Amino acid sequence: MTSPPVVAVDVGGTKIRAGSVIDGVVDHVREVPTPAAAGAHAILDTIAEVARGVIRDTDVSTPDGATPAWRVGIGSAGVIDPDTGTVVSATDSLAGWAGTALTAEITARLGAEARAVNDVHAHALGEASSGAASGTQSSLLVAAGTGIGGGFITDNRLLTGRHAAAGHIGHLPVAAAQGLPCPCGGQGHLEAIASGPAVLSAYQRTVGEQDPGGPQVPTTRELAELASSGDVPAQCALEQAGRALGSALGGVANVLSPEIIVIGGGLSGAGELWWAPLREAFDAELIPAVRGLSLRPAQLGQDAALIGAASLWSTVRESTDETIVTSSEEP
Repeated sequence: MTSPPVVAVDVGGTKIRAGSVIDGVVDHVREVPTPAAAGAHAILDTIAEVARGVIRDTDVSTPDGATPAWRVGIGSAGVIDPDTGTVVSATDSLAGWAGTALTAEITARLGAEARAVNDVHAHALGEASSGAASGTQSSLLVAAGTGIGGGFITDNRLLTGRHAAAGHIGHLPVAAAQGLPCPCGGQGHLEAIASGPAVLSAYQRTVGEQDPGGPQVPTTRELAELASSGDVPAQCALEQAGRALGSALGGVANVLSPEIIVIGGGLSGAGELWWAPLREAFDAELIPAVRGLSLRPAQLGQDAALIGAASLWSTVRESTDETIVTSSEEP
């Protein structure tokens, strides 16, 4: 063992996932439902409980019988200040989460030092460390699922911004979403047309117009299966979402010019009916200087957030705005 053992935790609106990360290897993973409606203290207690379970399951004793001190790395939903470990803001999906002193509360419960970032930022760190963006100096991770978030890494540093809110790609205004309500309370944002719930809503609106009593499709996976079987409304919903996201990302690429854009989240598994229009719309927006920029699917799945959260203890943090990424592979 060349680095301290880290219990990494991914805190989402529906589940909390934790595992040990030692020398970049994820093990002893546990997953429990998030008590999202029960308030911050219940969520914190659940994080601590699942982390204790991981620590109990993991033997980290050295040959001389010593037990190294554990560290805690957290990727959490919400805007997370990485310097104070505080939840700056959060949606209503986690009741009372905004304002929570996340790292201080977890340290008090576990007796172990803790660090935290936003969950999509943790994904970006993980993919940059040992996933699809490994070996690059700059990358943009885009998570397209329940929401649309991003994490931008430049010169091996994660950019969090002055207010720790960098990466909210889902709240770019896009013409295709004009008039559509966004979960943030605004209108016309990318998330209102290109997120998983938005795709399902678009499909149900079309089907409802044709058959008001038609079947409901509860997940994007089922929608993708319908589209693959030839269902035209499902195909149209996926194409519309993919095209909107691709166009927006082309504009972002023109501004940031990363080496690579990595796309993860539930919609990334929707197949070519989503990917093809995304790529086409993306390429159409690129200025000549950045043409040929690669779009790649994420490689690490759910483990990306755990690896990224753990990397908070193996990176050098130089300022309030950035965290240096240490890759597990040579460039």
